[in-house]
Amino acid sequence: MAFPHGRLIASRDGVNYVLAPDGWDHLAGQRLKHAMSVSREEAEDWCEREGWDLHLLDDVPSP
Repeated sequence: MAFPHGRLIASRDGVNYVLAPDGWDHLAGQRLKHAMSVSREEAEDWCEREGWDLHLLDDVPSP
C-alpha cells in the first residue's frame, strides 16, 4: 500500500486502486513515483486517524 498526498493506494496483482469515499476505485497507470510505501499497520493507523473503516483494507478488489 502507499500513501501519496493524503490518499491511500493499494496494489493487487499489479493493478492499483485508490481509496475513495465510496470504496476502492481503479487507478489507471503505474503507481506514482513519489508514493510512499506503508505497512498494513501503518495503513490501519492512517485509516483510524482519517476516520476510514478498517475493513476497507480487506476489500481491495481483485483485477
